[in-house]
Amino acid sequence: MGTPEFAVASFKALINSKEDVVALVSQPDRPRGRGRKLSPTPTKLVSEEFNIPVLQPDTVKADEFLKEIRDLDPDLIVVTAYGKILPKSLLELPPHGCINVHASLLPGYRGAAPINWAIVRGEKVAGVTTMQMDEGMDTGNMLLKKQTPIEDNDTGETLTKRLSVIGAELLIETIKRLKEGTLTAEKQDDTKASYAPMLKREDGLIDWNKPSKEIRNLIRGMLPWPGAFTHLGDKMLKIYSAKSALSKGNPGEVLSSVKGVLEVGCGEGSLVVSELQIEGGKRLDTKSFLTGRKIEPGTVLGRTP
Repeated sequence: MGTPEFAVASFKALINSKEDVVALVSQPDRPRGRGRKLSPTPTKLVSEEFNIPVLQPDTVKADEFLKEIRDLDPDLIVVTAYGKILPKSLLELPPHGCINVHASLLPGYRGAAPINWAIVRGEKVAGVTTMQMDEGMDTGNMLLKKQTPIEDNDTGETLTKRLSVIGAELLIETIKRLKEGTLTAEKQDDTKASYAPMLKREDGLIDWNKPSKEIRNLIRGMLPWPGAFTHLGDKMLKIYSAKSALSKGNPGEVLSSVKGVLEVGCGEGSLVVSELQIEGGKRLDTKSFLTGRKIEPGTVLGRTP
């Protein structure tokens, strides 16, 4: 059971292993792009490539869906970023239960967007945990873990790709040890839990009163969606890449906009923007952007008319 790109590596690892993958359960296809055409989920594309049956229920609580799963008679259900809480009736259906590949070092960052929030909150290490699923949100007993440093230039996109590969390797090792009987489940310490809620568009709004390092972490963590943004006049201005600097100025004030450099004051330090996009325009490097649009020093970003 998995839906987005993060789940693809684990799905392919299962297919390439000696296990018999009897079906994929993915969320329904959604409209995407400017044309809003229905597009298959990333995992569904893989299932079509390998002729694996696909189930895409609107709800995993439907009797019809549960009957389909019973008819498949799975020994084990693997869940990787499926996107829905599973009911007890489904969790208890396979003899070996449900194993989840979760992109954090549990009990930290339970929830829908652990990779993004780990970057936003300035963590230095990320990882993957495999766990036995229960009815809570990422509260099951932990099986195996593997970590990786969060590099200074990592974004939500780059870290997702790296953790998806780590997760696939950890999943295969987990199943191998499950069959060998060498796994020891470890209960989570709920007092150490932190949460990573589903991202909303407004999470990307830049608060220029914060230190430049925190704003840069937001920019990195909000990629690929919703993206970090501010406002230039009445238009949204997305910022895709920036570096922290030590200049002093009022929060949101453009300190410099010459020679292809756009530097903005923050609550502490400043931010040198290197890639951005004005509402209705293209994503550009700062030099190209400033060639076509002049921003005078003293302009305050984030202030709408």
